[in-house]
Amino acid sequence: MSPILPSPKALDLARQVLRIEADAVLALVDRIDGGFMQALRLILNCHGRVIVSGMGKSGHVGRKIASTLASTGTPAFFVHPAEASHGDLGMITRDDVLIALSNSGESAELLTIVPSIKRQGAKLISMTGNAQSSLAIEADVHLDAAVAQEACPLNLAPTASTTAALALGDALAVALLDSRGFGPEDFARSHPGGSLGRRLLTHVRDVMRVGPAIPAVLADTSLPDAIREISRGGIGMTTVLTPDRRVIGIFTDGDLRRAFASQQDLRTLSIGDIMRREPRTIAPDRLAVEAVEMMEQHQINQLPVVDDRGVLAGALNMHDLFKAKVI
Repeated sequence: MSPILPSPKALDLARQVLRIEADAVLALVDRIDGGFMQALRLILNCHGRVIVSGMGKSGHVGRKIASTLASTGTPAFFVHPAEASHGDLGMITRDDVLIALSNSGESAELLTIVPSIKRQGAKLISMTGNAQSSLAIEADVHLDAAVAQEACPLNLAPTASTTAALALGDALAVALLDSRGFGPEDFARSHPGGSLGRRLLTHVRDVMRVGPAIPAVLADTSLPDAIREISRGGIGMTTVLTPDRRVIGIFTDGDLRRAFASQQDLRTLSIGDIMRREPRTIAPDRLAVEAVEMMEQHQINQLPVVDDRGVLAGALNMHDLFKAKVI
């Protein structure tokens, strides 16, 4: 059997699809008006949750809109309109706002549940391509997502219309995010498994080495013993402490090389004689990303962790931060 080859006009058609869909989204800009603001007010003053619903391709877009709302500070979930007619309508309360998506605005499954929604007092926001449709007329607020044409050559398959609806949903979510003062820390709390969550929710205490894993010596320790402690610790340095465990210095592999280069008689020196005094430290309750920034700014690879009295609480190096996926 001969292989099927792409149409000679495939590239031109693909470019045309992107232009049509881009134009459909740009056309929405002039429709962000009082109706959009009214929809924002309904959602911001909602005491329940935002329910998103739609059939077919509109349903797939609705699921994404619900997910985006939920991850940006607006509690939301998707309800399938056909399932709603068979019991799932009980998920919607009078305190909720329903966003109903239908390009035609005549989806039978959505129109079936609208009377029940209205009867119990929930608010309805419709997002359709026809401002004169039944769904648009029944809604408390209508968002116009009409497109001049579908990107499909037959002008049948939902393409530009679903792209426009998705973009309008994103506009709604971002406007709500800003109105709620939703920040990076809030986003991280709803994305604890993502890289941003690790960066903003991981503290130094979560990744630092503690107890016997912290390399530490007293100031009167001999250099050979300090070198052995550096090797034992495995992070390229040892902290230098007072008897009451306050950090007064640090000694690293680099310091050792510099000490050899100084041509001093190292056999007569204690670690207190050649340590680096007043080292940079960090508190355990600081964010791990702050430790990364400090290391990068000062071009260091290790940090002692101290409490508010300067007492040693832990230690970490760049490898610990890589392992925790903070970097």
